[in-house]
Amino acid sequence: MNKLIVLGASGHGKVIADIAVNVGYTDIVFLDDDINIKECSGFPVVGKTSLAKSMAGDKIIAIGNASVRKSIHRDIKLISLIHPNAVIGRNVEIGEGSVVMAGAVVNPDTKIGKGCIINTASSVDHDCVVGNYSHIAVGAHLCGTVDVGDCCWIGAGAVVSNNITIESCVTIGAGAVVIRDVPAKCTVVGNPAKPISFFE
Repeated sequence: MNKLIVLGASGHGKVIADIAVNVGYTDIVFLDDDINIKECSGFPVVGKTSLAKSMAGDKIIAIGNASVRKSIHRDIKLISLIHPNAVIGRNVEIGEGSVVMAGAVVNPDTKIGKGCIINTASSVDHDCVVGNYSHIAVGAHLCGTVDVGDCCWIGAGAVVSNNITIESCVTIGAGAVVIRDVPAKCTVVGNPAKPISFFE
C-alpha cells in the first residue's frame, strides 16, 4: 500500500481511516477546508481539499454530503475501500469512491454506484441497485431487488421492503419502514413511510 489522502477530517473520516489501517495503509493524511483542524484520529491534516489534485497517492472522500462528494469526485480519481469485516457476495459491483463499513453485508448480484456509503452494520440484499452518491446509513436494510436512485439517504435503522423503487434525491427518515415506491426529491418518515415534504 502507498499513501492515502482522505478528503474530509470528520467523524466519517475517522471511520474511513480505520478501514484504511485495517486493509494495510500506513501513510494516511487528511485534507479539510477548515484551517483550524490539525489532525483527525491521530493523522495529520496537511491542507485544504483543493490540494488533492496535485498530491500523489490514493484518494478517498470522507464527506457525508452527497452533492459535495459528487462535486469533488468530478476532478479526481478515487479508490474504493471495503472493511475486512464486511461481507461481499458474488457478482457484486462497487463503484469508484465508494466505502463499505464494518459489519455491512452486500449480497450477490448487487450494484453499488460511485461515491456511495454502505455504513456500519447495514445490509443490501440480492439484486439491489444503489445509485451514485447514495448513503445506506448505520443499521439500515434494503431487502432484495430494491432500486435506489442517485444521491439518496436511507436513514439509520430504516427498512426498505423487497421490490421497491426509490427515485433520486430522496431522504428516508431514521427507523422508517418503506413498503411502497418513493418518488424523487422528497423526504419520507414513519411506519409505513409517507412523504412529509417535497423539494425542487
